[in-house]
Amino acid sequence: MSEAAVSMAEPGVLYLAGVLDYRSGPGLRKQGKALIDACRETRLVLDCSAVVRSTSVGLSLLLAFIRDAQATGKACEVRGMPEDMREIAEVYDLDEVLAS
Repeated sequence: MSEAAVSMAEPGVLYLAGVLDYRSGPGLRKQGKALIDACRETRLVLDCSAVVRSTSVGLSLLLAFIRDAQATGKACEVRGMPEDMREIAEVYDLDEVLAS
């Protein structure tokens, strides 16, 4: 199993990696919010290309990060969402909100 991580190695790009589930979600939520709050860019990209597997927790994280970005006046875009995340987004009619 792949360990989950969130980082901002590139300014304005929040990278999500690994398995996004109930075990990794709470820690990623706190780390991601802190990174977004500290980011000085006006545009934020949520890059999911390194996500190995995701449950609905991954979508919850994306929605929370989008809210965090908007609260600090940043435009937000989701990039590289894996197929399992896309399928869950479609079930909840979130595919347009999270379109990448």
